[in-house]
Amino acid sequence: MTRLMLPAGLLLLAACSGSEDKSQPEDSAAISPLQKTVRPAPAETAEPAVDADLPDAAEAEPAKPKTETASDGKTIPAAIRGRWALKAADCKAKKGTDLTALSIDATNLRFYESHGELAHVRESGANSIVADYKFSGEGVEWDRRMQLDLADGGKTLVRRDSGEGAAAGAMRYTRCAE
Repeated sequence: MTRLMLPAGLLLLAACSGSEDKSQPEDSAAISPLQKTVRPAPAETAEPAVDADLPDAAEAEPAKPKTETASDGKTIPAAIRGRWALKAADCKAKKGTDLTALSIDATNLRFYESHGELAHVRESGANSIVADYKFSGEGVEWDRRMQLDLADGGKTLVRRDSGEGAAAGAMRYTRCAE
């Protein structure tokens, strides 16, 4: 009896699967309104373009992470923050006599007689920033774009100003011990 059930089961499966081509549209006259179903459009599988001059994906170099992830683009990078001085002796001078000192926090640059507040970050990375600052000091206000870059493994800060009234050339600050 099991010999007859196996072929009969296969015949039932074959009858259920049907032999019509599924890629052809259904004949709506042969199907009652209750039997109509919406078939999804066949998925198009586009072949990726292959250029013989390009290396295979397995041979391609992995993408290098950008250093800009170390900065949020809204603050001065943490590596740049701290106390700096043009003259190393000013690092040890009392507050008010440290004429070349520069203190940097997340959004401010503080000099001997002026203060710059971060207004707009233009470029930022883990060890550099180009930004616009709104300055005030000695009863005057002005805007200044500055580029701050770390050098010598973080021991030196290189400052470049741009715009009207900016200092010519780069200024090199030494990191003060905290």
